[in-house]
Amino acid sequence: MTTPDQAIENAVTCCRERGILLPTFAQMRDPSLIPRSIRDRLANVGLWDVDPLNLFRITWKNEPVASGGLYNDGNWIEFPTSLTGVDARIVGLVGKWFPTGAHKVGAGYACLVPRLVSGEFDPTSQKAVWPSTGNYCRGGAFDCALLGCDAVAILPEGMSRERFEWLKGIGAEVIATPGCESNVREIYDKCWEIKRTRPECVIFNQFEEFGNACWHHDVTGSIIEETFNRLAKPGDRLAGYVSATGSAGTIAAGDYLRKVHPGISVTAAEALQCPTLLRCGYGDHRIEGIGDKHIPWIHNVRNTDVVCAIDDEQCIALMRLFNEPAGAEFLKGEGIPKGLVAQLPLLGISSICNLVSAIKQAKLLDLGQRDFIFIPLTDSMELYASRLAEQRDQHGPYDADWAARHFDRWLAGISTDHMRELNHHDRRALHNFKYFTWVEQQQRALEDLERLWDPAFWDEMFAQVKAWDRAIEAFNQRVGLPT
Repeated sequence: MTTPDQAIENAVTCCRERGILLPTFAQMRDPSLIPRSIRDRLANVGLWDVDPLNLFRITWKNEPVASGGLYNDGNWIEFPTSLTGVDARIVGLVGKWFPTGAHKVGAGYACLVPRLVSGEFDPTSQKAVWPSTGNYCRGGAFDCALLGCDAVAILPEGMSRERFEWLKGIGAEVIATPGCESNVREIYDKCWEIKRTRPECVIFNQFEEFGNACWHHDVTGSIIEETFNRLAKPGDRLAGYVSATGSAGTIAAGDYLRKVHPGISVTAAEALQCPTLLRCGYGDHRIEGIGDKHIPWIHNVRNTDVVCAIDDEQCIALMRLFNEPAGAEFLKGEGIPKGLVAQLPLLGISSICNLVSAIKQAKLLDLGQRDFIFIPLTDSMELYASRLAEQRDQHGPYDADWAARHFDRWLAGISTDHMRELNHHDRRALHNFKYFTWVEQQQRALEDLERLWDPAFWDEMFAQVKAWDRAIEAFNQRVGLPT
């Protein structure tokens, strides 16, 4: 068996031969720290190119261009009252301008690279397995392609056709498990089978990998803070943060934000058809990008204030309203600015879920024009063209009548139904609910579960990012490439 020292040496050799340097978390937060030589070379690299230089585009601060772009202060959309119907200022961070079109490349990087530089993963003899219900396996497979590692992607067979086609095109081994978005247990079962039968495979399970939460805590949390400081006037408040739970990586940005804005309210969104947080419920749904029927190991439920369940029909209807020509014309007629209407395709299905949840949060908490709510726009409609085509096949052409119905029912009609403010005992109940997945099914130790209830655990866990950066810097020095 390869020792950690041998694994590090193998990784160093691979990176040296491929001309690979690894970005630090600090550089992903602040790309101005990236060496000028790397920025100069990026001028000739496309955003989705399988080029190791694109490791340095794992940031919210990419210029919004398909090729040759460098960095900016971030990409965001502010949704006006004319669209939302609330006075609160709702701001969405745009994920389309990551490589692969979604921020999950960051989560994948944060799970893989700390093990790579510590000798826990040997790229010459091991394969990285990425179990996912959405973009995580795409992000992990892309990271592997840039780093010269072999990737295995596991995802439900009911996911969009674009995901499967892209994964095969990038060279990943693809395993489709039974079911749809909410069939997470089937993914876990496949992981156990791989553990028993394929010793060369290392599982990077986003639902339990703390690197996922750490990346969003440090990188997503910091860009939200910066953007708020850029937009806010004296007296404004960072009042809310909303994220569909999924793997519970993205919602960890709320842990960061609470440290700098203690009064913030963090809302966890999920599908009404599978209301696990709201009612310990179960079921199938169509909001791609969020997994269900359990509480992820990495979800710090003590830092969740509100649970909000969104009808998947609402997301699908608004998908058509935001992306069909008749929908765009209707919205303009309702006084929605043309520039905003042109940007609405930047919202994928789970991004629409986040927007609806933010509107509901503003109404529930009576937030006003001095209150900001931030949401991640995790991906764009570029990844869901087949879903739009399916709706056209099933329901026919989209016209002004459809647009009016969808606007009135699903946007103007948003209320505070299917929401719950959590008290201490509610949070403890959600924490306890982890037992059935993680202790009974996934063989986690009970004492480790209890550690997750301790706030000090999360402080210590997030603090390890600094040690990871030191290890990345030492690894790059061993690689010895000029910068």
